[in-house]
Amino acid sequence: MNTSIIFYQYFPIYIFLLVALILALVIFTLSYFIGPFLPDSEKVSSYECGFDPFGNARNKFDVKFYLVAILFIIFDLEVTFLFPWAMALSEITFFGFWSMIIFLIILTIGFIYEWKKGALEWE
Repeated sequence: MNTSIIFYQYFPIYIFLLVALILALVIFTLSYFIGPFLPDSEKVSSYECGFDPFGNARNKFDVKFYLVAILFIIFDLEVTFLFPWAMALSEITFFGFWSMIIFLIILTIGFIYEWKKGALEWE
């Protein structure tokens, strides 16, 4: 296949990338020169989980932070699997339907377990 043909097939993509790069550079440059640069103590201070930073950064976190993170990952993965399944639901076989139902039941059992253990309670 001729390389000039390949170049012409992808020419609109090259133009799009060039316009996006130029636009990003223009917006970044304009925001640097036009935007106000007024640092104050609140703006330049570090931000940690909604409260003022204190002590050493190497302090141990409460295990609740990790439990919430694990729960987020679990239910994020659930949604990631549910979208393609829902889109292809009309073409899915009997096995595909029930395998997803079993997956949802297992995740629901895990959620109920975490709920009963108090992982969702914040003190």
